[in-house]
This record gives sequence, structure tokens and C-alpha cells, in this order.
Amino acid sequence: MTAPQPFRLVADIGGTRARFGVCEAPGAPPAEVRSLACAAFASLADAARAYLAAIGQPPVEEACVAVAAPVTGGHVRFTNLGWSFRIEELRAVLRLRRLRVVNDFEAQALALPWLVPPELRAVGGGAAEPLAPRVVLGAGTGLGVAALVRAGERWVAVPGEGGHVALSPMDEEEAALLSHLWRRFDHVSAERLLSGPGLQLLWLTLRELRGLPAVAAPEPEEITRRALAVAPPDPVSADTLARFCALLGTVAANLAVTFGARGGVYLGGGIVPALGAWFADSPFRARFERKGRFSAYTAAIPTFVITAASPALRGAAAALDDPAPR
Repeated sequence: MTAPQPFRLVADIGGTRARFGVCEAPGAPPAEVRSLACAAFASLADAARAYLAAIGQPPVEEACVAVAAPVTGGHVRFTNLGWSFRIEELRAVLRLRRLRVVNDFEAQALALPWLVPPELRAVGGGAAEPLAPRVVLGAGTGLGVAALVRAGERWVAVPGEGGHVALSPMDEEEAALLSHLWRRFDHVSAERLLSGPGLQLLWLTLRELRGLPAVAAPEPEEITRRALAVAPPDPVSADTLARFCALLGTVAANLAVTFGARGGVYLGGGIVPALGAWFADSPFRARFERKGRFSAYTAAIPTFVITAASPALRGAAAALDDPAPR
């Protein structure tokens, strides 16, 4: 009898969810995609073994794991999750011949060439230049950032920790907001406000600045629901979401001019895609184009919301075919 064809395991591990899939061959799209709650498992290895058992324990020889953490050596520690692991130990535990570990937004960037128009929702700007650099960022449990640049005949992802750059104010209310937060934090990063926990912090801070009574913050999904509800109106939630989108526009424009991202700026993560058509009318795009002498430059750059399901799994699959030495 012929031995079963080995599969490739791909994973996208965020601060809240662990998404897994398997590819039957190089170039094949991920199948059997499932999302597990990270909190249900003590480690990445436990979550991976649970997933493989759930889909019938297919033979797996290679894997690429995209992680919401810097990948700078043989040991990985998640930024917004209590997991950590040694790459070689994980390879041995999962009995893999080959394991590649990449930053989660490196995988998001590698997925961009594979996305088709129905998986992208355009939000302003001109036409993307096909071979120009691209930027992807996404707010979820944290704020992920990466770029994609052309090198000869191939695309190369440039991972980084751009979510931890200092957040800059663009008007008096944002200056007051940052001044208030600096009393609590010695560094107010973009991720501090542009994330799920950041949405809650922004909601609480706006209430404090307006002299409203101290209360517990709703969950990020509830803030969004209140902000988008037709009635009854919730001014603080509505202002929170609008301010969130404006600040995101500033960060996205900073990345666009830094990388010369005339190939487009792409928005993923869990928060923005869930906003649907409302996001196009939010302050995001107006703020993105507010760049002083470079306003015409950013106005020409298209921005897109990624609506594809689990794009980082496609990027992880592409990473297994990347010929670059690691």
C-alpha cells in the first residue's frame, strides 16, 4: 500500500485565538481550518496536538507557525499571551522534519499577493502600483504591522514591532488624551489604544476627561455595538470608535510614507473588518490623507480592508515555500 501523502501544518497564533489548517501540497490552500481559544490550552504544543487529533491525526512533516511575538532567536515569548516555547523543542514534540516560525504579520504580508478583489474592500485612494511596497496592519488583541517589498522576482516580507511606536496626537483633544495617559504610562504606544484592550482604555479615558462617573469598561465588542447602534445613542462609545479610527489613520499614514507604500495599505486584525461599511465613512481616510506637504502623496495611496478568512494561514503556507535562508 502507498503511504499517506504528508501534510503541511499552518498556524496563526494571536493573543486570543489559535487558528490552524493543513495543506495537502506546496501551493495548496489551507483546509480543515479551525479556530481554538488560546485560554483553553497550557501551551502551543497542546493546542496543535488537540487540533491534529480533532481532524483525524493526518501525517504532518512540515509546519509554519505565525506568532504574535518577535521572532529573534530560538526562543519565542508571546507579547499578549502567557505562552512561550523553544522552536527546536516544539519541532521535536510535534515530530516534524521542518518547522518555520514567523511573526504573524510577516505571514499577513506574505498573504497579500494571494488575495483577490472579493477579499478586499477598498476605502479611498487611487490605484495600487503593482510592484510598489505594501503595508499591512491590524488591531486585535494587539496591533500588528509588517511591510511587503519586491526583491527581484519575489516578494519579501519585512516584519517588525511597529505597533509599539509612540502614538502622536493630531488635535487638541488627542493632545489632552495623551497628556492624561502619560500620567499612567511612561510610553503610550500605538497599540496602547489601537487594540481591543486599547478600545476599552480609550472609552474609559474619554469618560474621565468628560468628568463622567467611574465604571467598568464594556468588552470591545460591546463598545463597537453601542457605537454602531441606531438607537439608543451612546455618545461615548460613538466618540471612542471615531477617535480609534482617526488614530488608526494617523498610524497607517505614518507607515505609508515610511515605506513608500504606493502598492497600498491593508487593514486586517479583528476590529476593523468587523466594522463593515461604516468604516468607509469613519474618520480613518480623512486622517490618512492629512499629512501636510505629503497630503497629496497619501491621498493617492489606496487603503483596503482585508475581508478574507484567516489570511495569515495563506501567508504561513507561502512562507514554507520561501527560498530565503532562515
